[in-house]
Amino acid sequence: MTTEALSSLLSALGRAAPTDEVEVTGQDPILQTRFLIGDAVAATLAAVGLAVSDIWELRTGRRQQVRVGLPLAAATLTSFAFQRVENGEIPRRGPRLTDFYRTKNGHWYLLHSGFPKNQEAMLTLLDCGPEREAIAKAVSAWDAQELEDEMGERGLCGAIVRDAASWRAHAQGRELAKQPLVEVIRVGDSPPEPVGSNGRPLSGVRVLDLTRVLAGPTCGRTLAEHGADVLRIDSPSLPNVPLFVMDTGHGKRSAHLDLTTEADVQQLRTLVRKADVFTQGYRLGSLDRLGFGIEALHELRPGLVYTSINCYGHEGPWRSRPGWEQLAQSVTGIAAENGSPDQPRLLPAAATDYTTGYLAALGTLIALTRRAKEGGSYLVRVSLSRTGMWIDSLGRSDRPGAGLTADSVGSVMTMSDTPYGRIRHLRPVLELSETPPYWALPTVPLGTHKAAWT
Repeated sequence: MTTEALSSLLSALGRAAPTDEVEVTGQDPILQTRFLIGDAVAATLAAVGLAVSDIWELRTGRRQQVRVGLPLAAATLTSFAFQRVENGEIPRRGPRLTDFYRTKNGHWYLLHSGFPKNQEAMLTLLDCGPEREAIAKAVSAWDAQELEDEMGERGLCGAIVRDAASWRAHAQGRELAKQPLVEVIRVGDSPPEPVGSNGRPLSGVRVLDLTRVLAGPTCGRTLAEHGADVLRIDSPSLPNVPLFVMDTGHGKRSAHLDLTTEADVQQLRTLVRKADVFTQGYRLGSLDRLGFGIEALHELRPGLVYTSINCYGHEGPWRSRPGWEQLAQSVTGIAAENGSPDQPRLLPAAATDYTTGYLAALGTLIALTRRAKEGGSYLVRVSLSRTGMWIDSLGRSDRPGAGLTADSVGSVMTMSDTPYGRIRHLRPVLELSETPPYWALPTVPLGTHKAAWT
């Protein structure tokens, strides 16, 4: 089935399926679900490998062989769970209230508490305390659609659990169905620019990573494993998830900038002028208000690849709503089918998060290749919910997989010396015949470095 998944992905990008350059070993199901999420992520990683091979061919005239082990690709969908620190502990998230709750009219509703500020606002709306029993009682007094509408108006994270047909009939689902899985759009003119230099496919490519949680940071981490200079920029006042920061920080440097101050705004503008890629995962409009929207940055730096990642898509009535992995699974029908009518259930992996991150990297690589051949500034767009719809389209296994253990992924476990201590973690699972992917830098806490290019 991975061949079909790869063919559907590449055809959506206007490219014929490869015949002899790609080898995918193993077979889904791997994880404990009938959804073919292993096929989806293995196909996406194989497509990333082909895109890197395209860049390598531009540089050297030679193509590369691409190999992906499907079980190991599936492991990357929970890569944060495989981390271990010698003589220390992995930071864990505190108790969260994210869960499925029944509404007054019997619908299941996914509430996502998000970060502390979001949770506080959610509890204010529900007029209850931070206990699951209190939340369940409060949600049971609401009509599902009224609650969803009100949370949408307030910018809070929650949605009705839908089946796939209901989502396809929904205004946002209909809009997403029109959009490609990965959008690569030329939005301006500029001279062609070569991609990469020296010994790695993306050496010399500068990437600004303004993303949080999993999907966006996974995009930057993927570009780093092929040699890109990735500088993650975070606000010192915004919360993050330490477990995810550690997992997605390999290969990057990390700096703080406070974009409420003029000095830091100007410093980010200075960084943009010398960047090749700008990735962002904030709510639509957030960076525009700070002067870092698509049009402003393409004017500031012609030839920039601007990669945007969100939950529900970049067009349609929900385009500005915040969202998480669990919400994408809930609205697109995955949680309903993965569970039962009596209880929805999430996938045993962050499948839309990580896969969307790899798709964002794929779109970025395609845009860099087009820039090298044709010139131009580019916009790349992906979303968790569009990825969920693609996963839904790939069919089902007749049985769930057995899951993965640390022993079964031992061949791709590695050790890194980091400021957190010595970490055992997954290394890149994509294999290339000439330029094996690796991370040149260890993961670091946010704000470790200066906001400057090396």
